[in-house]
Amino acid sequence: MTFPDTVRFLYNLGPELKHVKWDLARIRAVLAELGEPHRQTNPRFIHVAGTNGKGSTCAMVASGLIASGFRTGLYTSPHLVDPRERIQIDGEPVAESIWVSAFEEVHAACERLLAREAIDAHPSFFETVTAMAFLAFAREKVEVVSLETGLGGRLDATNVVDPEVSVITPIDFDHEAFLGSSIESIAAEKAGILKRNRPAVFSVQRPEALRVLEARALELDVPVTHSASLRIENLEIDRYGSRFRLVSDEILEISCPFAGAHQIENARVAAAAMLKFGLEAPAIAAGIARAKWPGRLERVRSNPDIILDGAHNPAGARALAAYILEFFPNEPIRIIYGAMRDKAVDEVTATLFPLAAEVIITAPDQPRAVAPEALAAVVEHANLRAAPNLAAALELAGHRPLTTFITGSLFLVGEARALLV
Repeated sequence: MTFPDTVRFLYNLGPELKHVKWDLARIRAVLAELGEPHRQTNPRFIHVAGTNGKGSTCAMVASGLIASGFRTGLYTSPHLVDPRERIQIDGEPVAESIWVSAFEEVHAACERLLAREAIDAHPSFFETVTAMAFLAFAREKVEVVSLETGLGGRLDATNVVDPEVSVITPIDFDHEAFLGSSIESIAAEKAGILKRNRPAVFSVQRPEALRVLEARALELDVPVTHSASLRIENLEIDRYGSRFRLVSDEILEISCPFAGAHQIENARVAAAAMLKFGLEAPAIAAGIARAKWPGRLERVRSNPDIILDGAHNPAGARALAAYILEFFPNEPIRIIYGAMRDKAVDEVTATLFPLAAEVIITAPDQPRAVAPEALAAVVEHANLRAAPNLAAALELAGHRPLTTFITGSLFLVGEARALLV
């Protein structure tokens, strides 16, 4: 089987959210059939859940592990352009040969289980790729994995590991149809990654989320470190990143290459997690400075700037709005926006569109995307135009040079990276 064959098969399994499996029986059956690859070589895991910031936190943690000399795995989702972005070893997506081999082994295991009626259906896209990741990490003798949950935590396919450290990044509203309509219910799902007696690191949280997390930690005798225990000093921030000192028992001089004030907290919680894991301060600082996380306030063109940001939920939109207000307060900007049907379009657009001199609405090339004409019927802006796809939106934008933000969906951001990077 070729790499394109595997990708076609995975996409034919259907959208990740549509076929999400709300129990761990299927992923556990697949991993057992594979010989428990997530336990084969006793890899160590740092497991990260949260609403926003968990991907960039995982990227910084993985970079710190690499700087410390560990053979390091990174598992994140979704991908922007190439599915192999989800499974990385030592900072690089796995080779196509490793991906194909892992897929073939996982798929064969699924077929055997289906033949014995040991599972009810072929595992979903996310379950399959999660099993592939564990297999690839075992085969490639990865020592430590920075592991991001997909959706929620308690019933997420990644929640089969016994992590050395669990991390909860900021919790906010997202995927309410799956996780519940209150912060408390969402926090309860995220708290599902906590394991008895295993240490955890909590980011700064809404009070109602923190109460849920603290109560669950108490039930499980989980020793908790709060990121706020690392004091921030000498903060400098600009359009392209930040520099600051973290002070606790140790002093860390941090240079964060990720733009946006929200990334300061993500860097702090990543540093707290790495300290809890036992990394040395110089490696933590070096790792954060070298970390890469595309598609999140990523400048891909200049004069004028084109900035990509996957602000797909209300908290992400607020973070992007804060960035625009701080660094582009007197500069007219353009927003190119496209979204998926399961997102809070009204709230996101109400946050972002008033900041723009011009808005172009479009659609990612995905079956769940909101059509531009449907968006036009529900959003308002004095200078609103529509384009059927991103290429057409960029052509429209080319007639007037403005700083442009492409946002609303990580699928749209991925298309933009393919076109512009």
